[in-house]
Amino acid sequence: MKLGVQANAWRHQWNKDPKSIINHVKDIGFDFIEIPLMNINELDVPALKDTLKNIDLEVCTSTILVDDSVDITSCDEEVRKNGISYLKRCIDATNEMGAKFFSGIIYTKQFNRTNIFLENDLWKYSAEGLREIAQYAGRFGINIGIEPVNRFETCLINTCEQALHLKEMVGESNLKIHLDTFHMNIEEKSLYETIKLAGNDLFHVHLNENDLGIAGTGQVNWDDLFMALREINYEGYASIECVVDVKGNYVWRQLAPTSEMLVSQGRQFFRELMGKYGL
Repeated sequence: MKLGVQANAWRHQWNKDPKSIINHVKDIGFDFIEIPLMNINELDVPALKDTLKNIDLEVCTSTILVDDSVDITSCDEEVRKNGISYLKRCIDATNEMGAKFFSGIIYTKQFNRTNIFLENDLWKYSAEGLREIAQYAGRFGINIGIEPVNRFETCLINTCEQALHLKEMVGESNLKIHLDTFHMNIEEKSLYETIKLAGNDLFHVHLNENDLGIAGTGQVNWDDLFMALREINYEGYASIECVVDVKGNYVWRQLAPTSEMLVSQGRQFFRELMGKYGL
Protein backbone atom coordinates (compact mmCIF):
# COMPACT_ATOMS: atom_id res chain seq x y z
CA MET A 1 0.00 0.00 0.00
CA LYS A 2 1.20 3.51 -0.80
CA LEU A 3 0.74 6.09 1.95
CA GLY A 4 0.31 9.72 0.95
CA VAL A 5 -1.26 13.02 1.89
CA GLN A 6 -3.49 15.48 0.09
CA ALA A 7 -1.88 18.86 -0.54
CA ASN A 8 -4.86 20.66 1.02
CA ALA A 9 -3.54 19.63 4.43
CA TRP A 10 -1.51 22.82 4.03
CA ARG A 11 -4.27 24.76 2.32
CA HIS A 12 -2.98 28.33 2.39
CA GLN A 13 0.68 27.40 1.99
CA TRP A 14 -0.25 25.11 -0.90
CA ASN A 15 -1.92 27.99 -2.70
CA LYS A 16 1.18 30.18 -2.26
CA ASP A 17 4.08 27.79 -2.80
CA PRO A 18 3.11 24.31 -4.02
CA LYS A 19 6.68 23.25 -4.79
CA SER A 20 7.78 23.68 -1.18
CA ILE A 21 4.88 21.50 -0.01
CA ILE A 22 5.80 18.77 -2.50
CA ASN A 23 9.36 18.76 -1.20
CA HIS A 24 8.09 18.70 2.38
CA VAL A 25 5.84 15.70 1.68
CA LYS A 26 8.84 13.79 0.36
CA ASP A 27 11.05 14.84 3.29
CA ILE A 28 8.62 13.65 5.97
CA GLY A 29 8.33 10.20 4.48
CA PHE A 30 5.21 9.87 2.35
CA ASP A 31 5.12 7.73 -0.78
CA PHE A 32 2.97 10.11 -2.83
CA ILE A 33 1.12 13.41 -2.82
CA GLU A 34 -2.49 13.86 -3.89
CA ILE A 35 -2.88 17.11 -5.80
CA PRO A 36 -6.38 18.64 -5.95
CA LEU A 37 -7.35 20.13 -9.31
CA MET A 38 -10.32 22.25 -8.25
CA ASN A 39 -8.44 25.43 -9.17
CA ILE A 40 -6.80 23.98 -12.24
CA ASN A 41 -6.33 27.40 -13.90
CA GLU A 42 -4.10 28.48 -11.00
CA LEU A 43 -1.79 25.45 -11.10
CA ASP A 44 1.58 25.66 -12.81
CA VAL A 45 1.45 22.09 -14.07
CA PRO A 46 4.87 22.08 -15.84
CA ALA A 47 6.55 23.34 -12.65
CA LEU A 48 4.78 20.70 -10.58
CA LYS A 49 5.88 18.05 -13.06
CA ASP A 50 9.52 19.10 -12.81
CA THR A 51 9.42 19.21 -9.02
CA LEU A 52 7.86 15.75 -8.74
CA LYS A 53 10.34 14.30 -11.19
CA ASN A 54 13.38 15.82 -9.51
CA ILE A 55 12.53 14.44 -6.07
CA ASP A 56 11.07 11.13 -7.26
CA LEU A 57 7.70 11.46 -5.52
CA GLU A 58 4.66 9.68 -6.92
CA VAL A 59 1.47 11.67 -7.49
CA CYS A 60 -2.24 11.17 -8.01
CA THR A 61 -4.90 13.83 -8.60
CA SER A 62 -8.48 14.52 -7.58
CA THR A 63 -11.26 17.01 -8.09
CA ILE A 64 -14.84 17.83 -7.14
CA LEU A 65 -17.50 19.12 -9.51
CA VAL A 66 -18.61 22.14 -7.47
CA ASP A 67 -19.93 24.46 -10.16
CA ASP A 68 -23.32 24.24 -11.87
CA SER A 69 -21.61 24.99 -15.18
CA VAL A 70 -19.68 21.68 -15.18
CA ASP A 71 -22.29 19.24 -13.89
CA ILE A 72 -22.19 16.14 -16.12
CA THR A 73 -25.67 15.19 -14.85
CA SER A 74 -27.30 18.52 -15.74
CA CYS A 75 -30.54 18.53 -17.71
CA ASP A 76 -28.80 21.00 -20.04
CA GLU A 77 -26.77 19.23 -22.72
CA GLU A 78 -24.34 22.15 -23.05
CA VAL A 79 -23.59 22.05 -19.33
CA ARG A 80 -22.92 18.31 -19.55
CA LYS A 81 -20.50 18.96 -22.42
CA ASN A 82 -18.77 21.65 -20.35
CA GLY A 83 -18.39 19.16 -17.50
CA ILE A 84 -16.85 16.57 -19.77
CA SER A 85 -14.45 19.16 -21.19
CA TYR A 86 -13.44 20.20 -17.67
CA LEU A 87 -12.77 16.61 -16.63
CA LYS A 88 -10.71 16.06 -19.78
CA ARG A 89 -8.59 19.07 -18.80
CA CYS A 90 -8.07 17.39 -15.43
CA ILE A 91 -6.98 14.23 -17.23
CA ASP A 92 -4.55 16.26 -19.33
CA ALA A 93 -3.03 17.82 -16.19
CA THR A 94 -2.89 14.41 -14.51
CA ASN A 95 -1.05 12.99 -17.49
CA GLU A 96 1.37 15.93 -17.73
CA MET A 97 2.34 15.52 -14.07
CA GLY A 98 3.05 11.83 -14.67
CA ALA A 99 0.16 10.59 -12.53
CA LYS A 100 -1.80 7.46 -13.38
CA PHE A 101 -4.88 7.94 -11.21
CA PHE A 102 -7.53 10.68 -11.06
CA SER A 103 -10.62 10.53 -8.87
CA GLY A 104 -13.13 12.32 -6.67
CA ILE A 105 -16.71 13.53 -6.90
CA ILE A 106 -16.59 13.45 -10.69
CA TYR A 107 -19.92 11.72 -11.36
CA THR A 108 -22.21 14.67 -10.50
CA LYS A 109 -22.00 18.13 -8.97
CA GLN A 110 -21.31 18.13 -5.23
CA PHE A 111 -24.39 19.00 -3.16
CA ASN A 112 -26.57 18.03 -6.08
CA ARG A 113 -30.22 17.58 -5.16
CA THR A 114 -32.91 16.00 -7.27
CA ASN A 115 -36.34 14.49 -6.95
CA ILE A 116 -37.27 10.90 -7.61
CA PHE A 117 -38.63 11.71 -11.08
CA LEU A 118 -35.17 12.81 -12.26
CA GLU A 119 -33.20 9.99 -10.62
CA ASN A 120 -32.99 7.76 -13.70
CA ASP A 121 -31.74 10.67 -15.83
CA LEU A 122 -29.07 11.42 -13.23
CA TRP A 123 -27.67 7.89 -13.43
CA LYS A 124 -27.92 7.85 -17.22
CA TYR A 125 -26.13 11.17 -17.72
CA SER A 126 -23.47 10.28 -15.17
CA ALA A 127 -22.72 6.95 -16.85
CA GLU A 128 -22.58 8.55 -20.29
CA GLY A 129 -20.21 11.28 -19.13
CA LEU A 130 -17.93 8.95 -17.20
CA ARG A 131 -17.77 6.55 -20.13
CA GLU A 132 -16.37 9.31 -22.33
CA ILE A 133 -13.96 10.41 -19.59
CA ALA A 134 -12.77 6.87 -18.91
CA GLN A 135 -12.16 6.25 -22.59
CA TYR A 136 -10.22 9.52 -22.85
CA ALA A 137 -8.15 8.69 -19.75
CA GLY A 138 -7.47 5.23 -21.14
CA ARG A 139 -5.48 6.76 -24.00
CA PHE A 140 -2.90 7.85 -21.42
CA GLY A 141 -3.02 4.69 -19.31
CA ILE A 142 -4.84 6.57 -16.53
CA ASN A 143 -7.40 5.01 -14.19
CA ILE A 144 -10.21 7.16 -12.80
CA GLY A 145 -12.08 6.66 -9.54
CA ILE A 146 -15.62 7.14 -8.24
CA GLU A 147 -15.66 8.44 -4.65
CA PRO A 148 -18.94 7.81 -2.78
CA VAL A 149 -19.77 10.61 -0.34
CA ASN A 150 -22.42 11.00 2.33
CA ARG A 151 -26.07 11.80 1.72
CA PHE A 152 -25.59 15.44 2.73
CA GLU A 153 -23.15 16.01 -0.15
CA THR A 154 -24.81 14.16 -3.00
CA CYS A 155 -28.02 12.37 -3.85
CA LEU A 156 -26.32 10.00 -6.29
CA ILE A 157 -23.42 7.85 -4.98
CA ASN A 158 -23.36 7.38 -1.21
CA THR A 159 -22.16 3.78 -0.93
CA CYS A 160 -19.66 1.40 -2.44
CA GLU A 161 -22.50 -0.72 -3.78
CA GLN A 162 -23.88 2.27 -5.69
CA ALA A 163 -20.40 3.10 -7.02
CA LEU A 164 -20.02 -0.47 -8.28
CA HIS A 165 -23.42 -0.23 -9.98
CA LEU A 166 -22.37 2.98 -11.75
CA LYS A 167 -19.10 1.33 -12.76
CA GLU A 168 -21.10 -1.52 -14.30
CA MET A 169 -23.29 0.96 -16.19
CA VAL A 170 -20.20 2.72 -17.57
CA GLY A 171 -18.56 -0.53 -18.62
CA GLU A 172 -14.95 0.68 -18.79
CA SER A 173 -12.20 -1.36 -17.12
CA ASN A 174 -10.17 1.69 -16.03
CA LEU A 175 -13.04 3.04 -13.91
CA LYS A 176 -12.21 2.19 -10.28
CA ILE A 177 -13.52 2.78 -6.76
CA HIS A 178 -12.22 5.40 -4.32
CA LEU A 179 -13.47 5.02 -0.73
CA ASP A 180 -13.28 7.57 2.08
CA THR A 181 -13.51 6.43 5.71
CA PHE A 182 -15.25 9.66 6.78
CA HIS A 183 -18.14 9.01 4.39
CA MET A 184 -18.05 5.24 4.96
CA ASN A 185 -18.47 5.87 8.69
CA ILE A 186 -21.78 7.59 7.90
CA GLU A 187 -23.17 5.49 5.07
CA GLU A 188 -21.81 1.94 5.35
CA LYS A 189 -22.70 -0.76 7.88
CA SER A 190 -19.17 -2.18 8.08
CA LEU A 191 -15.77 -0.86 7.00
CA TYR A 192 -14.51 -4.42 6.70
CA GLU A 193 -17.35 -5.64 4.48
CA THR A 194 -17.23 -2.52 2.32
CA ILE A 195 -13.53 -2.97 1.55
CA LYS A 196 -14.15 -6.62 0.75
CA LEU A 197 -17.03 -5.63 -1.54
CA ALA A 198 -14.82 -3.20 -3.46
CA GLY A 199 -12.14 -5.87 -3.80
CA ASN A 200 -9.89 -5.56 -6.83
CA ASP A 201 -11.81 -2.47 -8.01
CA LEU A 202 -10.53 -0.46 -5.04
CA PHE A 203 -7.77 1.93 -6.13
CA HIS A 204 -7.71 4.71 -3.52
CA VAL A 205 -8.69 5.20 0.12
CA HIS A 206 -9.00 8.51 1.97
CA LEU A 207 -7.89 7.85 5.54
CA ASN A 208 -10.07 10.24 7.53
CA GLU A 209 -11.16 10.08 11.15
CA ASN A 210 -14.92 10.33 11.76
CA ASP A 211 -14.56 14.00 12.79
CA LEU A 212 -11.78 14.73 10.26
CA GLY A 213 -9.38 15.11 13.20
CA ILE A 214 -6.18 13.25 14.06
CA ALA A 215 -6.35 9.62 12.99
CA GLY A 216 -6.72 7.21 15.89
CA THR A 217 -8.44 9.70 18.19
CA GLY A 218 -12.00 9.09 17.00
CA GLN A 219 -14.48 6.31 16.29
CA VAL A 220 -13.26 4.81 13.00
CA ASN A 221 -12.54 1.08 13.37
CA TRP A 222 -9.09 1.18 11.79
CA ASP A 223 -8.28 -2.46 12.58
CA ASP A 224 -11.31 -3.64 10.63
CA LEU A 225 -10.31 -1.43 7.72
CA PHE A 226 -6.69 -2.57 7.61
CA MET A 227 -7.61 -6.22 8.12
CA ALA A 228 -9.82 -6.03 5.03
CA LEU A 229 -7.11 -4.21 3.06
CA ARG A 230 -4.69 -7.00 3.91
CA GLU A 231 -7.17 -9.67 2.87
CA ILE A 232 -7.68 -8.13 -0.57
CA ASN A 233 -3.89 -7.67 -0.90
CA TYR A 234 -4.34 -3.95 -1.37
CA GLU A 235 -1.44 -2.24 -3.15
CA GLY A 236 -3.14 1.02 -4.15
CA TYR A 237 -3.16 4.58 -2.83
CA ALA A 238 -4.20 5.65 0.68
CA SER A 239 -3.95 9.31 1.64
CA ILE A 240 -4.54 11.48 4.66
CA GLU A 241 -7.05 14.04 3.41
CA CYS A 242 -8.36 15.81 6.51
CA VAL A 243 -7.54 19.46 7.11
CA VAL A 244 -7.67 21.87 10.05
CA ASP A 245 -8.30 25.05 8.06
CA VAL A 246 -11.35 26.52 9.80
CA LYS A 247 -11.88 29.09 7.03
CA GLY A 248 -12.73 26.55 4.35
CA ASN A 249 -13.57 22.95 3.55
CA TYR A 250 -16.70 23.13 5.76
CA VAL A 251 -14.61 22.79 8.92
CA TRP A 252 -15.83 25.28 11.50
CA ARG A 253 -13.79 24.33 14.57
CA GLN A 254 -10.16 23.49 15.21
CA LEU A 255 -9.62 19.72 14.90
CA ALA A 256 -5.89 19.74 15.71
CA PRO A 257 -3.49 22.42 16.92
CA THR A 258 -1.80 22.52 13.51
CA SER A 259 -1.97 20.83 10.13
CA GLU A 260 1.57 19.59 10.72
CA MET A 261 0.52 17.74 13.87
CA LEU A 262 -2.48 16.21 12.14
CA VAL A 263 -0.31 15.00 9.27
CA SER A 264 2.68 13.79 11.29
CA GLN A 265 0.66 11.93 13.91
CA GLY A 266 -1.54 10.47 11.19
CA ARG A 267 1.49 9.28 9.25
CA GLN A 268 2.95 7.57 12.32
CA PHE A 269 -0.41 5.96 13.18
CA PHE A 270 -0.91 4.56 9.68
CA ARG A 271 2.69 3.39 9.27
CA GLU A 272 2.24 1.36 12.45
CA LEU A 273 -0.99 -0.14 11.14
CA MET A 274 0.66 -0.93 7.81
CA GLY A 275 3.39 -2.77 9.67
CA LYS A 276 0.91 -4.59 11.87
CA TYR A 277 -1.07 -5.88 8.88
CA GLY A 278 1.81 -6.38 6.45
CA LEU A 279 0.83 -3.60 4.08
